[in-house]
Amino acid sequence: KLFREANILYWAKVLLGLIYDFIDCAIAGMHDPPPFSIPHMRFIEAGLALSYTQGSSKSTIKTGVPRAGFLLEEVIDDKDFTEFIHNMDLNPLLDPDQDGYDFAQFLAFTQHVQYTKTGGLVFISDYQGITALLTDPQIMMHSSVSEGKDIFGEGNIKKAVSEFERHHVCNEF
Repeated sequence: KLFREANILYWAKVLLGLIYDFIDCAIAGMHDPPPFSIPHMRFIEAGLALSYTQGSSKSTIKTGVPRAGFLLEEVIDDKDFTEFIHNMDLNPLLDPDQDGYDFAQFLAFTQHVQYTKTGGLVFISDYQGITALLTDPQIMMHSSVSEGKDIFGEGNIKKAVSEFERHHVCNEF
């Protein structure tokens, strides 16, 4: 399970990088800057730490066998922690008059770009954290990816991908 969580974070970082590459390319071709500010965020830094057995000559336990695993994650200040988009819904969880709504709208835009740039195969969902630092994402993946095997964990809702175009609402971004 820990390997899966680390894998999800890795791929979420890659998909978020795709967004900023897309934005940089779009801005480079413009004469004027966009009429809105572009939020800059990232996913937490994390690493997988493994503890191995140290067997001895008298031990029946093999030396070098993983004994325990730990996912070490950067800490986020809980004070402003927000769930912006849930993995069961493509729309921001915040109301237009709430702080962070514009940021949640930007996150919905990132889903649109990820979905489009991957040919309708994957996008990040379950966006949560603070506006500069996100954590615990889910990768929504089309059932045709990886021969239908769930490589991104229990939060992957294949129906979300197949119904993306019907439920996604475009916004100013």
